[in-house]
Amino acid sequence: MKIYRAKDYKDMSRKAANIISAQIIMKPNCVLGLATGSTPIGAYEQLVEWYKKGDLDFSEVTSVNLDEYKGLPRDNDQSYYYFMNEHLFSKVNIDKNRTYLPDGTEPDSKKACDAYNEIIKSVGGVDLQLLGLGHNGHIGFNEPSDTFAKETHCVQLTETTIEANKRFFASIDDVPKEAYTMGIQTIMQAKKVLVVVSGADKAEIVNKAFRGEVTPQVPASILQMHNDVIIVADEAALSKLDI
Repeated sequence: MKIYRAKDYKDMSRKAANIISAQIIMKPNCVLGLATGSTPIGAYEQLVEWYKKGDLDFSEVTSVNLDEYKGLPRDNDQSYYYFMNEHLFSKVNIDKNRTYLPDGTEPDSKKACDAYNEIIKSVGGVDLQLLGLGHNGHIGFNEPSDTFAKETHCVQLTETTIEANKRFFASIDDVPKEAYTMGIQTIMQAKKVLVVVSGADKAEIVNKAFRGEVTPQVPASILQMHNDVIIVADEAALSKLDI
């Protein structure tokens, strides 16, 4: 596990974008595992800037996203497809036919999850998986649990996650209560994992996840067992790390 210390959010975003761009340059037809949420936005902005300068080419890239809300169509402005299109897909030359997310409109959870597992296998697995880190240690929507979930599955979102997401919706009643998410095994099978973390409010979970016990109660702690993990975090997020 390599930990890169960034001065602030902007520096963290640039360092993370450097790692992603290097992957694209070294393997133009790579499979990128992508994440949503506020933390990766700066990295996506930097990638778009480099694309516009002619430094990056996404034409052969395939992407698979970590998760999607169950029940939200792609054109809903809170769906993760909408988020990805807004922040990356519509701004670079990626082939949208090779941008995959779980199908939030599929009501049959087993069908949706099986289909997404097949997509990930069909593209040959993930070369670089981008992750954020939740306050409770969740990665994707893999919440604290008694076991590590394996492949794509449907999760009941915890009250804390619903509470954290309510600011994006008209009311808490509109926040989806379920989501489809890649499982821990799928994430662990990525050749390289890149975790981006920002802010003093994440300092405690950073230390717990990356220096504490490996336990499904802190899902991100499993990353200690991966042989190629890079953490890019700002000084505030690393302020409690036991180095």
